[in-house]
Amino acid sequence: MTEVARLRDSTQILLPSGVLAGIGADLEEEFTVTVRNEDKGVRIIGSPVEIKNVCDFLARNGIAVA
Repeated sequence: MTEVARLRDSTQILLPSGVLAGIGADLEEEFTVTVRNEDKGVRIIGSPVEIKNVCDFLARNGIAVA
């Protein structure tokens, strides 16, 4: 994997639309991230440390992140 792809993967999470129902507001309150609703889904953008913490949070809430 190239350095650009690795950096992008460590600073954002892409999820299908509707998967954050009920916890989207919690994400922005608890973590320093930006949650953007886009045509194809939801993009969560933040620092590599915050993205790792968000992945853990999502896993605790039953949302798998690939």
